[in-house]
Amino acid sequence: GLPKVINITESEVRESLKEPISAIIEAIKTTLEKTPPELASDIMDKGIMLAGGGAMLKGLDLLINQETHMPVHIAEAPLDCVALGAGKALDTIDKIV
Repeated sequence: GLPKVINITESEVRESLKEPISAIIEAIKTTLEKTPPELASDIMDKGIMLAGGGAMLKGLDLLINQETHMPVHIAEAPLDCVALGAGKALDTIDKIV
């Protein structure tokens, strides 16, 4: 068919993301529970860094902060983080394998 424009509200988007965001928060909590104490103390001090497209979701950092009681930061260029990290990994691949 032909393309058509559909308008959706912010509340409709928020409702559709409720379940996946809950799953993300549960995964964060589970990961933190399994983190060795020496690393957990670093995370408590320095906080959680959000990267990628999800980091740009309005209010996600605040929600994670409320649920984990830890500082949450958004990377300076969240969309570039994966590519930059992959590039750094390639630069040191000989040390990894």
